[in-house]
Amino acid sequence: MSEKRLVFATNNSHKLKEIKEILDGKYDIVSLKDIGFSGDIPETGETLHDNASQKAHYIHDIYKTDCFADDTGLEVDALNGEPGVYSARYAGENCSYSDNVRKLLNQMEGKTLRSARFKTVISLILDGKEYFFEGVVEGKIVENPKGDSGFGYDPVFMPEGYDKTFAQMPPGLKNKISHRGKAVKKLAEFLKSL
Repeated sequence: MSEKRLVFATNNSHKLKEIKEILDGKYDIVSLKDIGFSGDIPETGETLHDNASQKAHYIHDIYKTDCFADDTGLEVDALNGEPGVYSARYAGENCSYSDNVRKLLNQMEGKTLRSARFKTVISLILDGKEYFFEGVVEGKIVENPKGDSGFGYDPVFMPEGYDKTFAQMPPGLKNKISHRGKAVKKLAEFLKSL
């Protein structure tokens, strides 16, 4: 049986590599760059669900191909669920990962409630039908960044049951227990069941 091609609506090479490893050659996963798309995909949704769906539909409508997209957010209880859908641009447009972490730690100053969760939602459009997969990992926000692997809020997020932040963990362990890892695993199980 020949591999079925699936476009992953991302230009993030780390995400692409991670998903290819999890799907283990069952599908030919290609990026936006691979199909010649270099523009910006709108992300104007109110929720992670909306954004994942919007990104997948945007690529599907242009290329008429099976594809999937994800959106991820960090929800902090002491901040009423912020940064949430704005996680990537929490400190403003074109901000860096460290700008976002700095703003988060400033907002958390003096707060004793440190619980938080990472959430990933994947929208898959396959043969014209849309499916959703979600992954969540509970944890807490530490007071100072620790570790230098990973990206985004990894240096300040410590998952429940561990004494290391995501940025202190080897990538294999992080991928196994992370929000994205859980969502991709559900996607992979669905694809393998077809």
